[in-house]
Amino acid sequence: MRWSRCLGLVGVHAEGEIGKVITGGVIDVPGDSMLAKLRHLEEVDDSLRRFCLLEPRGGPNMSVNLLLPPCEPEADAGFIVMQPDRCHAMSGSNAICVTTALLETGMLPLREPETLVTLDTAAGLVRARARCGEGSCLSVTLDMPASFVEALAVPVRVPGIGRVSLDVAFGGVFYALLDPATLGLAVTPEAARALVETGMRILEAARREIVPEHPERPGIRGLAYLMWCGRDGEGPRNATIMPPGRLDRSPCGTGSSARLASMAARGEIAPGERLVFRSTIGSRFEAEIAAVTEVAGRPAVCPRITGRAWIFSREEIGVDPRDPFPLGHSLSDIWGPGPLP
Repeated sequence: MRWSRCLGLVGVHAEGEIGKVITGGVIDVPGDSMLAKLRHLEEVDDSLRRFCLLEPRGGPNMSVNLLLPPCEPEADAGFIVMQPDRCHAMSGSNAICVTTALLETGMLPLREPETLVTLDTAAGLVRARARCGEGSCLSVTLDMPASFVEALAVPVRVPGIGRVSLDVAFGGVFYALLDPATLGLAVTPEAARALVETGMRILEAARREIVPEHPERPGIRGLAYLMWCGRDGEGPRNATIMPPGRLDRSPCGTGSSARLASMAARGEIAPGERLVFRSTIGSRFEAEIAAVTEVAGRPAVCPRITGRAWIFSREEIGVDPRDPFPLGHSLSDIWGPGPLP
């Protein structure tokens, strides 16, 4: 066996959502900030993301997190979220995966009963508080980037569906938020395919009409995802629709943050009030508004999200120099009907 490239990864999932972590094989990416590094991966060289996420090394049901030296002096590590469609500025479930991997592999010292880790992301510094015991990371609490509403009740006409009303909010990336009950849907495992198919149609229509940009972080622009904001007898349920067309298995940290911002703007939640968001598979994130603040003069909240992650694999991926698909491949049978990555 001979490989022209080799990466080491740790397989991790946070409340069911896969977020693998690259622990070897990449030294750095050009750029003087995490946002600049993300833009390099997006605009200059997309080969690493494709190498990791496309078949045969990856698939549409996962993220791969690129660990990097931090740019901010107070941070312990930096990371960029690579997903099947593109790189993203921030992800709560992936931040939990990264924190767990850093501590349980010994890349950072694990201290009981609590270890503090500061992560440098393209959306800003994220402070993680890991509850530790018996040599393991038992849970991670994230102080997320300041989250705010871009607009409430934005009308969007969706072909084949009609007019829908969306809240647009930032929770680390930008979200379109919608109550599934308005379209006769619910966040349940049985409705997963309908949620994805309907959600992708709405997201594609919304992207054509709504192009938000972060007022303090130019380059974080456009709608990343749609999140169904459901509710049942046990409380709120989240279902984030992720290109090319699937459901986030976790309750979604950035989506939960965006939902908290929307709820606060509508007077539905107060600082310090705790919620449990559940996912389509029943996994849970605890969430609260830790404080209120402003972003470029607009009201914002400081979300706090708690969840768990587990390491499930250690692996090496590589490519034989004779391989006719050195950066991988994709087909619409599992990657969805839209433009292929």
